[in-house]
This record gives sequence, structure tokens and C-alpha cells, in this order.
Amino acid sequence: MKACVFTLGCKVNEVESASFLSALEARGYEVTDTLCPADLYILNTCAVTAEAEKKSRQAIARIKKYNPRARIVVCGCAAQNHPEAFSGKEGVGLVTGAMHKRGVLDHLGETGVFLEEEASFCELPAPKQTKTRAFVRIQDGCNRFCSYCLIPYLRGRTRSRAADAVVREAEGLPAREIVLTGIDITSYRDGENGLGELLLRLKHLPARIRLGSLEEGIVTREFLEKMRAAGNVCEQFHLSLQSGSDAVLKKMNRRYTRAQYLEACALIYEYFPDAAITTDIIVGFPTETEEDFLASLSIIEEAGLARVHAFPYSRREGTNAAKLPDSSASVKKERMGRMLAAAQAAEERYLARFLGRTLTALFEEEGGYTQNYIRVYADGAREGGMYEVRLLSREKDGCRAEIIREIQEEI
Repeated sequence: MKACVFTLGCKVNEVESASFLSALEARGYEVTDTLCPADLYILNTCAVTAEAEKKSRQAIARIKKYNPRARIVVCGCAAQNHPEAFSGKEGVGLVTGAMHKRGVLDHLGETGVFLEEEASFCELPAPKQTKTRAFVRIQDGCNRFCSYCLIPYLRGRTRSRAADAVVREAEGLPAREIVLTGIDITSYRDGENGLGELLLRLKHLPARIRLGSLEEGIVTREFLEKMRAAGNVCEQFHLSLQSGSDAVLKKMNRRYTRAQYLEACALIYEYFPDAAITTDIIVGFPTETEEDFLASLSIIEEAGLARVHAFPYSRREGTNAAKLPDSSASVKKERMGRMLAAAQAAEERYLARFLGRTLTALFEEEGGYTQNYIRVYADGAREGGMYEVRLLSREKDGCRAEIIREIQEEI
């Protein structure tokens, strides 16, 4: 029997799907995460945008082309948002949601719709490691209720995993890099201890630790001192921004100001001068004026951002922002062009700082990543190898590098 787990959406979905893979493998299935002929399909859906939800629905037809008689199980945010869009499809036997994903395994042979709420963090089997880097879930849910986002309604309130469970899983991983992931890891709490204390619990590992997306409020001297004391945490901060305009940030319910975001960036650079601060920016949010947009453009250089993921606003029914008049498609397109140019210039400025420098890089199938998330390409590097490399020139989406030495034990 062969099982395929097909995933759309975020890193958290990918990690949960990797847990399904390991559980199915333990039950005797041959498993894959690539669409192909199989007997069982688990579709892990996404609803972050209307387009993502549409692709989730379309995936059913894609699956049936490989095996019209296969059993299909659907879970995830799109299934949570509109279970009826999946439960009536031919071949779909089970529909579960975005919470209590253990239910996918508990009800695997059953038929129907099971949308179970999750009061505490739902443990899943250790994920099947399919990449050089390993991902560890430490948190789920969100309490922020940004005005453009459905996720708190679909994944529920924030829930954190016990630190002991995180440490146990991390200690059993052979990976040279471990990424801590969740929907909002800034909110991580185990009793009185937060993310900083968790990093100190992981300082003994023979692997470097990389953090998922963070919110501005976590950047304090106390947190940065704990991160520095841990000694094995990568100097990369994906610090969510969304807009450089105070007026738009307020409409987004982001709960910080432009000045506070800039102060957080300055504090990061005080502790980690080589850090890469990356971010997301939404272009064309309802009510965004040209002045607001220029504030988003200017903060890129002012904050010293290394990389910007920019995307046009996508209206989501059920959110407060959906009640506001949307920007025109032509305005979004024109502003996106300017934003992407500014993002490219920021990346060029950041990369130029490191040409001629020696950094540590972990290599994957094609290329590798330095501790501050610079993509590097070097002849002779093997997948899974950690090397000291000297950056020579710009290439593709990163830099050409030469290997100085392979790192066997230390990180």
C-alpha cells in the first residue's frame, strides 16, 4: 500500500505532513510527499488567501487523475474554513480541520467530517526528515487577530508545546540545523518560561538553531542576551512588518508603530551586527495612500533589511479588512513593481557587505545557507555538509563561494 501526503501552504503544514508520513510509514505504508499514483492521499490544505483555498480544492481533481479509486483524506485550514467544499467530492472519505490534526491519524479509516477543537498543544509523531534541515513544531494557533488574516479563526488560540518534549525531539534529530516553527512562536510559553529560555535549553545540541517568523515585541535586551548566551542560534530574524505606515499598521491591528519596529531592528544589530533581518510587506492594503506606500518603501533601507517578501493584499471574507474598500488592481500592480525593485536593492546592499568574508554554510541538494541566511554555491560541497566558505561574487539568488574547510564536529 502506498500513501501520498500532499501539502499546500506554510512551513507548519509541511512539518505536520512530515509527521503524517512517519506515522503512515510506521503502519507499513510506502510513503511519498510528491503527487503520484497511490492508494491513500492525505491533502493538507491552506486558506491564507482565496487563491490558496482555490488551489486546495483543485488538488482533489489533480489527485483523482493519478488514481480515481483512491481514498482521500482532507485536513488543514481550507477544510476548516469550508468543510462542505471537500466532503461532497467523490473519493473524499474523511475531512478534518486545522486543529487537533492527530485526528487525521485517529480517524484515518473512518468516513465523515471531524472538526475537533484543540485546547492544548496537539502532539504528533516525530516528523519524517526529508530535508537537510529539520523542523520542530513548538507552538500552534494565534491570538493576534490581524485585520486581514483568518488564521486565528481556523487554527484557534495560541498553544505551546512543553519544553521537555521539544528538547527530547531535538536531541533525537541527526540534522546539523533545526528550525523552530509555529504559527506565532513569539507567543511561546511553557509555564513562566518563554522562547528565550527554550533556546537556553537547546544550547547543548550539536546543531545550529534557526527561528521561524517573529513579532517585533519579542526583541528585547533580555531575549537577545539569552539568544547570544545560547551560542548556537542563527543570526537571522524574520521580523514581520507588513507596512511602514503607522496609519496602515493601525488598520491592520498590528499593535506596534514604525518607530518601535525600527528600534527593534537597531537593537538586533547592536547584539548581532551581521544579522539578516528579513520581513513581509503587504502592498495595496485597503486605505493605503501613496504616502503610506512611500513609508513602506523608505523603511526598507532605514531598517537595513536584508530581504523583503512583498505581496499584494488579498481580500479574505470573514476578516475585518474585507469590510474596507479594496485598492484597485492597477494600483497594486504599479506599487508592487516599485516594492520589488526596492527589495532587490536592499538584498544587493546586504550581500555586498559580505563579499570577501568567511562564513559558515550548511549545504542542501543545491547550494547552502550561511548562519545569516545567505544562499551560497560552492564547487565540491556535499549535501548535508557544513563548511567554512569565503564569499566571492553575486550569483543567482545568493553568492558564489569557495570552500575553506569542512566542519566535522563544531558548528
